[in-house]
Amino acid sequence: MHIEKNLDVINACRFCFMCRHLDPVGNVTFREADTPRGRALICDRIRMDAANLSNADFIDTLYRGALSAANRFHCVSSYDETGLVLAARRDIVEASLAPVAVTALAKTLEKATFSVKGKGRVLYFGPTPELYKGCATLAGGDPGKALAVLGFEAASKKVFARFKKAVAASGCKTLVVAEPSAFEFLRGNVPGVKVVHCAEYLMDQGMKKTGARKAVYLESDFLKNYCGNPSAPRDLLAQAGYALIAFGTNTEESYAVGEGALVYDTLYPELAERLCQRVYTLAEGLAKTRFITASQTVKDTLKKYNPAFDVVTLEEAVSLSQA
Repeated sequence: MHIEKNLDVINACRFCFMCRHLDPVGNVTFREADTPRGRALICDRIRMDAANLSNADFIDTLYRGALSAANRFHCVSSYDETGLVLAARRDIVEASLAPVAVTALAKTLEKATFSVKGKGRVLYFGPTPELYKGCATLAGGDPGKALAVLGFEAASKKVFARFKKAVAASGCKTLVVAEPSAFEFLRGNVPGVKVVHCAEYLMDQGMKKTGARKAVYLESDFLKNYCGNPSAPRDLLAQAGYALIAFGTNTEESYAVGEGALVYDTLYPELAERLCQRVYTLAEGLAKTRFITASQTVKDTLKKYNPAFDVVTLEEAVSLSQA
């Protein structure tokens, strides 16, 4: 089983309480199972007896995780509990034990196709092509990251192959990616093409700096906890005239409402709403404060459960500042 490659994590995390306060789901359900320790204990039971892999409660718990990786990013020993959960999901899928809803979603994600419009050495992949004048644009679904997160490794590779074929056919040398999950998945993995996040690209384009406006930047799970917390998004917002203010109870916790799991709201809408409610509650007292996220998925989720909540994407924030 894939979890057997993570025995150091199982042994370290199953009796450790140090990062339980950083699990987004555990913070709204208050279930011990919804913490890194709880999930490591489940994987330990599976390791001891493979028959436990078919336990429906275990499977549900392993898919309930938001995969924010905040615990890994802040772990003093860098134990990869997120990697352990992803390995467990692969074991579940390969044993044909994936929940019906997960399997149905995977079949939909497998249908992703990609097409390129325009020509140029720079290719943009994201929801706001109007910001990228003179660039070719790549349209299509998730490039395979969501399938990998769900544990469908073989299907992920097939979709990714179609994505790479479209990129290669474009003839581009630089691929600008907006969604943090796609950026994390693609960087360093597209032969002959430099993959950059849209914040880095937009900073190099230059913009007029308007009067400072206070805003909250909701840190991206993928950019912060998976990609080493690059400063480009915050630097871009400062360049655009935004004065960022602190948010939440601490700077370690994730407020990205399930971004790390990509399709969290699709599979667990009730839990996604509770993650959003935590953000709304912490936002009380910040009237007329704009919230900014690097992820279209995070914006859509926050707006779904509170349409009046003032949240825009990083790209939209830059566009609004230049209007």
